[in-house]
Amino acid sequence: MPLAVLHSAEEWRAHFGPELPRSIVSIGSFDGVHIGHQKILRAVMERARQSGALAAVLTFDPHPLKIVRPQDSPPLLMTTHQRLAAFEQLGLDAALVLRFDRPLSMLTPEEFAQRILVATLAVRGVMVGANFRFGRGQAGDVLRMEEIGRNWGFEVRTIAPVSLGGAIVSSTAIRSAVAAGDVVKAEKLLGRPFALEGEIRTGTGQGRRLIVPTLNLATQNELLPKPGVYITQSRWAGETYGSATNVGMRPTFNGQRLTIESHLFEFSAELQSGPLEVLFRRRLRDEQKFSGPQELKAQVLRDLKRARDFFAQPVRASTPRKKILPKEIAATAKKRSVHAKSRKKVS
Repeated sequence: MPLAVLHSAEEWRAHFGPELPRSIVSIGSFDGVHIGHQKILRAVMERARQSGALAAVLTFDPHPLKIVRPQDSPPLLMTTHQRLAAFEQLGLDAALVLRFDRPLSMLTPEEFAQRILVATLAVRGVMVGANFRFGRGQAGDVLRMEEIGRNWGFEVRTIAPVSLGGAIVSSTAIRSAVAAGDVVKAEKLLGRPFALEGEIRTGTGQGRRLIVPTLNLATQNELLPKPGVYITQSRWAGETYGSATNVGMRPTFNGQRLTIESHLFEFSAELQSGPLEVLFRRRLRDEQKFSGPQELKAQVLRDLKRARDFFAQPVRASTPRKKILPKEIAATAKKRSVHAKSRKKVS
């Protein structure tokens, strides 16, 4: 069943009708939907299946820190579209994506629970991490939620964090890894490759003429990997291709702006537009300035060989290709359109 994505209490009630289904829900920003988040969300789904309830997630757009403490707001690992896709892939039934604004930030813990959890989501249970905070000034914590749950008749469960290498998995740790170019660590913590999504844009054409053909990605993702050359995979039109990607300023050509250029293996289409997603698997090297196109081309060919060798090793299983039928592509496009229209209505 596809994920039901709603953007307000009114949309939730309109979608599910007057007899609101009881729900098991987790609450948070879920930036990255990393393996710690996934543990909580799988607990939501397990409890929902046991109790015959809806497996739901309550999340926010924009990130709450952008409103309450914009100076402390981090660059996000995911777009909202990527976050919702991760929720759907996990198998959740519904997501309530609330626009986070000043009025919402001013709700006390009790008001937040009564208006959203009880009156809208009809919660039967809440699953959260140990450091969960909610309500005005982050006044609410797990103990407060448990007290509210006793008053309103829903259970509250705390899910223990996930640790790797002696450190708790967190969005902050993943942001640091991505910013440092350590996409291998980021993949371990995320449970999947770090990815950028966006639209194909035409470039200067110098790469195609002088080096190798590339697709240029224009992305709305806030956090980019450290500039350099990476082994990647590129998803286009339902297919996943091995690729190599340069993130940087193209110093050999005296570039003035940062670009994300990918050369796809076994790919011959000449594209000037359309959606593209790039998954980062390994970092090859820093970006360098060469004496000219010929020296750059020689290095690029060496980079491409290393990338091809990576994908040729079966022990390093890559993300499987997923065939998407035309009707599924259309459905995804429709879902994006509905999401965008809903955002406009709320704003």
